[in-house]
Amino acid sequence: MVFIHDTEQSLRAAAYLVNTLPGYDGEDTLQTREDFDAYLRVNPYTGVIRHDDDELAAIRAIRPRLRQLWDVDREGAVPLVNGMLRDGEALPRLVIHDDYDWHIHATSDDAPLATRILVEAAMAFVDVIRADEYDRVRVCAADDCLGVYVDFSKNGSKRYCDTGNCGNRMNVNAYRRRKARETA
Repeated sequence: MVFIHDTEQSLRAAAYLVNTLPGYDGEDTLQTREDFDAYLRVNPYTGVIRHDDDELAAIRAIRPRLRQLWDVDREGAVPLVNGMLRDGEALPRLVIHDDYDWHIHATSDDAPLATRILVEAAMAFVDVIRADEYDRVRVCAADDCLGVYVDFSKNGSKRYCDTGNCGNRMNVNAYRRRKARETA
């Protein structure tokens, strides 16, 4: 495992949220409360969750800010992460609850969910930066995809996101190009 469980979970949740932006799957896939509930089923959060339109709007609003983390290198990420931590008034503390062992919460449980998501993502990116693993923060290598992901593979060789069978599609395209060259 490259990162501790809560870091990996926060990185996956951030990538998932970014990939709901319009243009990454063709359309905005976080428009309704049902979309929001689907996000929360895959990426559960503790603390207060209101499930209302204002909370959904706030979650939608942080997506471009999170996306910026995939547009920069390690040094460029530092001011973005520091800004997220400052704006969220992060105050890290160790907690243990439910089925999770000791981990860090950096906001109160009643802070707005968008703030908690942003701060948890920032804390996870702190670990990525400190571990000098920012090269694992990637945009999909498929020609027609802008999806983002964090490569959790042992050897760091993942090239495609998980949003739409990109790896399979690119492998099929490469196979067809090889076959076309062979028959030409």
